Amino acid sequence: MAGDTETHLSDYAENNNVIRQPFLIGVSGGTASGKSSVCEKIMELLGQNEIDHHQRQVAILSQDSFYRELTPEQKAKALKGQFNFDHPDAFDNELVMKTLWQIMQGKTVQIPVYDFFTHSRKDEFVTVYPADVVLFEGILMFYSQEIRDLFQMKLFVDTDADTRLSRRVLRDIGERGRDLEQVLTQYITFVKPAFEEFCLPTKKYADVIIPRGADNLVAINLIVQHIQDILNGGLTKRHSGCMNGHSTPTRQRRTSESSSRPH
Repeated sequence: MAGDTETHLSDYAENNNVIRQPFLIGVSGGTASGKSSVCEKIMELLGQNEIDHHQRQVAILSQDSFYRELTPEQKAKALKGQFNFDHPDAFDNELVMKTLWQIMQGKTVQIPVYDFFTHSRKDEFVTVYPADVVLFEGILMFYSQEIRDLFQMKLFVDTDADTRLSRRVLRDIGERGRDLEQVLTQYITFVKPAFEEFCLPTKKYADVIIPRGADNLVAINLIVQHIQDILNGGLTKRHSGCMNGHSTPTRQRRTSESSSRPH
């Protein structure tokens, strides 16, 4: 990522009054398939995980940050493991779209923080600064066509069902204090059927399928190389810079991270 190249591209964008739009990458896959781990590995290999957020060029967002606020009745069901968090209606897609459009316009955005113990949003936010590349991961990132069409690259993390189940059991018991019976009941009642009905069919939209998740370094290295080409190539590797035919002001290159873990 040569400084001279970035300076030239910044000057080009400013002189031509266009926005350096971020390259949006959607990352989907079943619960505990390793979506977050793949994104984190990409960040690590790009050298983006241990630098100041003002200099970082790649950001990670999670669909889990966009769970809807539950009614009292829904929250009571959730506390008993009887609410379907894997259904498309569980997510606030309007807020996802609003956030993505703000990101595409080079704006700094505030991402909600979801509490998986109380099944509600906290009174705090994570700041995500403008980025050159944005990774957005979630089990149903490709379900809505309106959202799916915004991604210039779509990745599907394809991991064996038994592996995903074992990871989910260990995570929910170890990190969230849930008992084995509740975890298995929720998986059989909601998670597995929802995966087969809503998530798995969207695999066909993926540009790249990554078997074995973060363990598949061959696939991840290829993706990392492509992202490096985008970062080095700047405007020539992404959209023309016009939003619906109208140019928008140049933005600075800054980013931060957002993290959460799936249900």
